[in-house]
Amino acid sequence: MVKVRHSRLQAKKWSTLTLVLSMLFMLTIVLLMLLAMGIFSLPISDEDSSPNDLSSYRRLAIEKRNRAEERGEQWTEIIAWEPRAFVYHNFLSKEECEYLINLAKPHMKKSTVVDSKTGQSKDSRVRTSSGMFLRRGQDKIIRNIEKRIADFTFIPVEHGEGLQVLHYEVGQKYDAHNDYFLDKFNTKNGGQRIATLLMYLSDVEEGGETVFPAAEANFSSVPWWNELSECGKQGLSIKPKRGNALLFWSMRPDATIDTSSLHG
Repeated sequence: MVKVRHSRLQAKKWSTLTLVLSMLFMLTIVLLMLLAMGIFSLPISDEDSSPNDLSSYRRLAIEKRNRAEERGEQWTEIIAWEPRAFVYHNFLSKEECEYLINLAKPHMKKSTVVDSKTGQSKDSRVRTSSGMFLRRGQDKIIRNIEKRIADFTFIPVEHGEGLQVLHYEVGQKYDAHNDYFLDKFNTKNGGQRIATLLMYLSDVEEGGETVFPAAEANFSSVPWWNELSECGKQGLSIKPKRGNALLFWSMRPDATIDTSSLHG
């Protein structure tokens, strides 16, 4: 009885070992298939990177982003959650960018800011650009762009302001400010401003970033960090690229103002 029982235990042990080995073999096959398909990738140590180089993951992200940009693909990139900020790549076509520039160029004037005490426009040293406003629904091209903005933001066209075209010469700026209102004049005129969409109409050699100095984010983690100007490195920054659109929210989902939306 002892010998038979011992033989059964041995058989049970061999059966369990065979099952474990079979499962390990199947798992190895699955991992190899995922690696071959590019669905799963093994981590690469930062020791394989040269000093001051980006991590392997960041390099891969940059390469993927650059390939998509070269092909002119439309895709949305999450930039931050405080503030909520997103970039829609290739939102405008080259022809639409040129159309807006040519439409606005003859009417550009010194940019102004709103006086919170009176609600009136006034000159200010914090804003040195030039600009002009287009009428909402001014022509077919403008209406198509406004419809695209409404689809992207989920905010009806009639809730939007007319497009404002801005131009910055070398050295011109708009210091950090909020787009939401804290005065009774503007909120009475059109309600609180909850979101802003910036569409970049031209490329630049250097600078021109939209900077969020109060953003809750790892500034140096963005793929284009090393390409930023010194001003751009003062916070979370978005590099301008013709056709791209930056959407950021000045209010949180609970309808409170988001102070991290401070930008310049």
